Amino acid sequence: VAYLIIFHILFVLFVWTYWKSIFTLPVQPGKKYHMSYADKERYENEERPEVQRQILAEIARKLPVYTRTGNGGVRFCDRCQLIKPDRCHHCSVCAICVLKMDHHCPWVNNCIGFSNYKFFLLFLAYSLLYCLYIAATVFKYFVKYWTGELTNGRSKFHVLFLLFVAVMFFVSLMFLFGYHCWLVSRNRSTLEAFSAPVFQNGPDKNGFNLGFVKNLQQVFGEEKKLWLLPIASSQGDGHFFPMRALCEAQNPLLANEEQWEDDRIDEDPH
Repeated sequence: VAYLIIFHILFVLFVWTYWKSIFTLPVQPGKKYHMSYADKERYENEERPEVQRQILAEIARKLPVYTRTGNGGVRFCDRCQLIKPDRCHHCSVCAICVLKMDHHCPWVNNCIGFSNYKFFLLFLAYSLLYCLYIAATVFKYFVKYWTGELTNGRSKFHVLFLLFVAVMFFVSLMFLFGYHCWLVSRNRSTLEAFSAPVFQNGPDKNGFNLGFVKNLQQVFGEEKKLWLLPIASSQGDGHFFPMRALCEAQNPLLANEEQWEDDRIDEDPH
């Protein structure tokens, strides 16, 4: 009875988190990040790249955007016609810009981002426990098979197959879950782990790292009673993320206005 109760609890949590990972749609940037009709016409009719960059800089001045492209320009999506918020990326599979995009997961057929990253982590965790529990409860029957106590041929096949599948998925999920735990501890996404976000003072892979506890709260929220349940509790709305404390000369929040002045000087040599 105890085995069955534990099994069904893990099974319900596994299915619940998988369901939430699939059917929680990725969040797109708000309307204020989309270009107005007038700005869009002005941008598309302009052929000079430096003037286009200036137009984007003027629009972005009103937005809490502090990351840049590799060449220092404002991050802009030509397909969605919007200024990209920090940590937002365009998903070629979903054909939309996703807030705090981590990756597009083929296993859940959905884009993993701000809206469902917590659910995805819990799905990995409960899948890991589910496979471990199955392997642990089947292992004693594998020992009986090995010692020749199991005489039924079908039972042998079922025990071997179930143990093999459970162990195989457990090992795979262990590496994947461990990698995402490392990402959460440093407040990075999979994309940011491969390519560090560029701030106005240059690339910084730890730009959003607030410390272990605050990094966890960014994903799971401040109420610890909700951490293990697939209920939305992540901090913020996905458009703005606090950055780690930098010295005043390098703080992108404080250097924002100075950077716009530098951009104006570069664009107008006279």
